Amino acid sequence: MYHRIVRHKLLTAFAGLNTGHIQAVLKELSDSAEHYFIGDHALGEVRHTRADIQQWYERLLTIFPDIQFTLHKIEVKGMPWNTLVSVYWTEVNHGTDGVRTENTGVNLMQIRWGKVTSIRIYTDTVLLTRALARLAKAGNLEASKPAIES
Repeated sequence: MYHRIVRHKLLTAFAGLNTGHIQAVLKELSDSAEHYFIGDHALGEVRHTRADIQQWYERLLTIFPDIQFTLHKIEVKGMPWNTLVSVYWTEVNHGTDGVRTENTGVNLMQIRWGKVTSIRIYTDTVLLTRALARLAKAGNLEASKPAIES
């Protein structure tokens, strides 16, 4: 039953993100959550404050305003005091220049007592950095900014 609740919460969070509702994700985070995205680019590095994590999701939606995640598999393991989750996904977006791109990835998360304490996001950074460079060249300033770190 607990694992079903976790799956439902994650499906709801991703559905919210698909509609541009950042709070759907932020409300699942603990006050001391760590948010890591692989790579050295505008979306890369690690954040430790809610404000920086919110800024990261705002940047994501500024760069890819119509981003849509399709979840393929959610694995939940562990008990409420130490739950490990893997979410396998594909995302499609048109960027701010209208060019369609697609990427795949996985979010690895740790949840303690119903709150996400760690999110680690892994994707094909070659595809991502190409898209960021293309969007920066087309005038999207957020795509070329330094990573949001804390």
